[in-house]
Parts: sequence; structure tokens; C-alpha cells
Amino acid sequence: MNPPVLLQPVVLSGGSGTRLWPLSREKYPKQLLHLIGQDSLLQATIRRLDGVQGVTLAEPMVVCNEEYRFVIAEQLRLLGHNGTIVLEPFGKNTAPALTIAALTAAQNNADPVLLGMPADHVITDVTAFQQAVSQGAMLAATGAVVTFGITPDAPETGYGYIQAGPLFDTSAGASSAQLIARFVEKPDQATAQTYLDAGNYSWNSGLFMMRASVWLTAMAQCRPDILAACQAAWDGRRVDGEFVRIDKDAFARCPSDSIDYAVMERIATAAAPASALPPGVVLPLSAGWSDVGAWDALWQVLPKDEYGNVAQGDVMLQDCANTLALSNSRLVACVGVSDLVVVETADAILVSHKDKTQEVKKIVDRLRTNQRPEGNIHRKVFRPWGWYDGVDAGERFQVKRIVVKPGGTLSLQMHHHRAEHWIVVSGTAKVTKGDENFLLSENQSTFIPLGTTHRLENPGRVELEMIEVQSGSYLGEDDIVRFEDVYGR
Repeated sequence: MNPPVLLQPVVLSGGSGTRLWPLSREKYPKQLLHLIGQDSLLQATIRRLDGVQGVTLAEPMVVCNEEYRFVIAEQLRLLGHNGTIVLEPFGKNTAPALTIAALTAAQNNADPVLLGMPADHVITDVTAFQQAVSQGAMLAATGAVVTFGITPDAPETGYGYIQAGPLFDTSAGASSAQLIARFVEKPDQATAQTYLDAGNYSWNSGLFMMRASVWLTAMAQCRPDILAACQAAWDGRRVDGEFVRIDKDAFARCPSDSIDYAVMERIATAAAPASALPPGVVLPLSAGWSDVGAWDALWQVLPKDEYGNVAQGDVMLQDCANTLALSNSRLVACVGVSDLVVVETADAILVSHKDKTQEVKKIVDRLRTNQRPEGNIHRKVFRPWGWYDGVDAGERFQVKRIVVKPGGTLSLQMHHHRAEHWIVVSGTAKVTKGDENFLLSENQSTFIPLGTTHRLENPGRVELEMIEVQSGSYLGEDDIVRFEDVYGR
């Protein structure tokens, strides 16, 4: 009996999810959010592979922007995983990301089957998904490049489509596999209806499976320029704890391209009927899939009341229908409205008609143009040692609530333009202030003068919560000189 296929999950965690603003921000995008259930979308992506039959499951690999590395590492830890986190210095789309993953997975002459998965999709029927993955792994092990076509139930114009061709060789045990005839772009309404009526078109899921060697060979034939740049970036890598940092300068020279454009469209039979490229195969997938691209898509997949409403957080609805209302910090009350999206965060509120949620990205573009922080970060900002919340601010002061997790240590640092007052609310703080080292407990405080070297640590077993009052001529986060940092910042 042949040994089980080694399956390497590769979670592609790029993108900023601008259409899910104000919950999704550039520095805390939608894949890190807990939109459905207790897991973030990234955690759910990894967890849904638990129990896949017929394969040996490797620890997950996440390819992400270095901006999110500590949050992602913490989310993996909470799942009990010690996966590899490959850091991109900037986004170059999915083809370079998967190529870097393939180079990483192929170390020590390994050749696992890669399962490339976007980190921000929702799949409600996990059993059906796992069955499809098991079939896809068998096909990919034979040398095919496999994707999954979502069985369409409407003439959707927001997705690309895959046209299925003849049946593929079924000896690998996937009787429903078909050769990919062609990929088509997002259609207009009339064209989408013809695809639905034809019966041999499916939505492009963005899920891909292939051996690492097969992908690298395909890239060498289709986009040797991308492969060469990725190889140079990977050769110049350095390992920083659980993080793999590829070379920034080499990766800067890498062209940007998607998996679809770089390879998949070129191996479709309509484009290359007699090509030496590996066969492209599509498997049907009907598993409650959604890319949760905008608020209306989230409304579609969440449980609703008898009037079609979705309410999360501190929400009161009166005579409302088909409305999505989410509250993160305050009471949200809606009266007599239909087909609305209302999303409240500590620093921004979105109100949109459900049919116009694709336009939210235009608001984010305006925020960026005006250099407003609401498009970039939340009021609550996560750090490797814990988090802080900007409670209040004025011209020469700022108040923060700071929570440091057990064992967490802020950097040894100094500020040129501000002084700080620290008041411990709960837990124990270990303070370095100049040449002094001392402990503070509940209701105790200290003052850090401007220009004084200092550090905050939590030596206890419970969270340290404190209030920080900053005062000075400049209060920006870039007024910081780090001398030592256990997190390598």
C-alpha cells in the first residue's frame, strides 16, 4: 500500500479587505477578524482541515505581510499549531506568494502536495470540503494542478468562472474531475445567466492543489521572471524565531501576478490543448462557500431571525427587515429600516444600503487620500506583548488603556517629545526607569520623564492592565527609540 500523501496547507493571508471597513483595516484586515463564530477567518481556514482522510497533514504554512506576523503567530498558538510563517515585505499577489511557499515546502528534497487557501473565505459544510480535498490530493499527487469550482446557484457577477471540459483520467479515484477548458473574467448579468444555464461553469474558488515541484516547474515555463525573483528572495532569507523573512530587495524586483493569470489560464485546454504543461483539473465543490467580499456577503452566510435580520453585539432592532447590524462598543438601535448594513466600532460607524456595500472601498480610498487613521488602524491596536486602546486624546495629551499578557515585555525605549504617567489597574508591573528597577501593584503609579530610558514588563501569571497618560509636544507612535526588543522590531 502506498503511504498517504503529505498535504501541506498554505494559507495566503494577503489583502486588506477594504469592503469590510470599518471592522477590516489595512493593519488589521478581515482574515484576522472573528466575523463568524469563535475563530477568526484565518483560524477557521486552518481548523477546517482537521480530520481530512487519506493524507498526512503537515503543520500549516502562512504567507503574510510582516505587519500581521505577531497576531497571526498568536492565532496559530491558540489553535495549538507551530506552523511556518513566511513574511512578505510587501504584497506581490498570489503567484509569488505560492511560489515562495513552494520553495519553502521543497526544502530537504521534500515534495508535498500544496493546498493553497485564501485566509478570508467561509465554508459552512466542512465535511463536503474535506471530501473534496481528499480527492484533490490524490489527483495532485499524480502531477495535476487542481482547483475547485463552486457549484453556482445564481448568476453572480462578482466572481470569475471556470468552464469545465472533458472528464479527466479517473484512475486516481476522483470520478467528477474534469479538465479545465478555460477561465473567464467576472461577467455581466446576462453573460452570468448564460453560464448558469449552460451547466458546465462554476465559480472560481481561489483554492488550488499541486505538488511543490509541479508548481515550480509550471512557473519556470509560464513566468520564469517571477520564479527567478522569488528564488533570489528565498535564497536571501533569514529565520527569525517562527518567522521566515525573505530578502526585501530581491522581492522588490518580483513582478506582481495572480495564480490564475500566471499559470492557470495558460494550462487550460482551450489555451494550450497540446501543451507540455501539467494538466489543469477542476473538481466540483458544493460546501457553502463564500469569499465574504463585502457586508452583503457576510449577511448571506450568518444566521438570521424570522425577519431576515442579523444582529451581533449590543443591538436593538424594532420593525426592521433584512438588516445587518453589528456593534463593537456601543448600543446600536435601528427602527423601521430594511436592507441596511450598520457597523459600529469605537472610532467609526458605517451605514450602507445592502445593495451598495461594494462601494465601501471608495470610502476607504477617501480616508487614505485624506490621511485619516480610521482607514489604517483601529483604536485598539494589537502588539506582540498584548494591546492598547486609545481612550482619549487632545492637543498635548493622550490616554491609553494598556494590557500586557503574562510574560509580555515591551521594548527598552525612550521618547524625545513626551512624558508618561503609568497607573496600574490590575496585575503586577515590573518597571525599568533609568537605573531603577521596581514592581508596581494595583492602584500604584509612576512617572516616566521625557528622555528617560524605560521598560514595562508583566512578570505575573495574570494580565497586567494599566492606564497610561502621555503629555508632550508630539505624541505620535514614531517618537520611540528602541534599545532592546525581544520581538526583533
